[in-house]
Amino acid sequence: MEYKIGVIRGDGIGPEIVNEAVKVLDAVSSKFGFDLKYTDIDMGGCSIDKYGVPLTEEAVEAAKASDAVLMGSIGGDAKTSPWYKLEPSKRPEAGLLAIRKKLNLFANLRPSVLYPELKKACPLAEETADRGFDMIIVRELTGGLYFGERYTKTSKGLETAVDTLSYNEFEIRRAAIKAFEIAMKRDKKVTLVDKANVLDSSRLWRRITEKVAAGYPDVKYETMLVDNCAMQIVRDPAQFDVVLTENMFGDILSDEAAMITGSIGMLPSASLNDTKFGLYEPSGGSAPDIAGQNIANPIATILSSGMMLRYSLDQDKAADAINEAVKQVLKEGFRTGDIMSEGCSRVNTDEMGDLIADRAGK
Repeated sequence: MEYKIGVIRGDGIGPEIVNEAVKVLDAVSSKFGFDLKYTDIDMGGCSIDKYGVPLTEEAVEAAKASDAVLMGSIGGDAKTSPWYKLEPSKRPEAGLLAIRKKLNLFANLRPSVLYPELKKACPLAEETADRGFDMIIVRELTGGLYFGERYTKTSKGLETAVDTLSYNEFEIRRAAIKAFEIAMKRDKKVTLVDKANVLDSSRLWRRITEKVAAGYPDVKYETMLVDNCAMQIVRDPAQFDVVLTENMFGDILSDEAAMITGSIGMLPSASLNDTKFGLYEPSGGSAPDIAGQNIANPIATILSSGMMLRYSLDQDKAADAINEAVKQVLKEGFRTGDIMSEGCSRVNTDEMGDLIADRAGK
């Protein structure tokens, strides 16, 4: 079996961390008997430097021809990079927004896992950290407040800004189906997070998601208001498995969930469409201040490649091997600088990649 993988190395630390993920992918593909064919795709600042735009149509077509896309990080220093002297539509991040739209990537997956070896870095109460947690936030990515009609006007001497929050049942249903499909591969629990006590859009989310839930009788389904969820994530994150929510709430909650793991360098993510196709990337940024120094943490990107194997390629055993290799390396005490603690062995980016590839490929 051969799979076509688009590879966006991107900017800053992107090329370094992607190289390590590819190294690990090669190890597990050899072990489990499938082939990966990689195609390099330019996006972000590197595309601006080459073509004058953050995303070309050729890049989009190359992505569409792939079974999945693995991405590093894009962008640079907003204060010093010439990319940010361009109009917003020509800046690196515009390429990411454009490719999400062109590939119809409507569901964003953000796992939040606290590894036992890193619990000292968790800012939560010690007894909470001791319980650990493993949740995934499924965020609807292409609708809601961020994509609704917006305008600013002055009327009778008062400046007024309007942003429109709009969802239809099709947008909600497809996100809900993704959440329940993912729950079936995990602990079979979905929590819908909304503001149904105030918002009509949230009440529609509840009606449609309840109908979807009826088709998954093995999955426990519950609802929770977003303000309560924000509190529960810091009080008892272990109660969550799959959290389903709309775009803006997901944006906020996924960053909160990221913070309690202790390091964003440990957090993968995925953006999926209504087929098996997905775009997989670390949750962190391009970190231009440390680019080229071989000190970035590649684990989030490596874990993102594992998500790619699971959700786009149905190579669950290979994905499990990557997850177990990461756990093993952490248990053995190897750390990059961002997760370093007393008594551990500090390693560079490529050394961490070597260690995980070795364990995953055995």
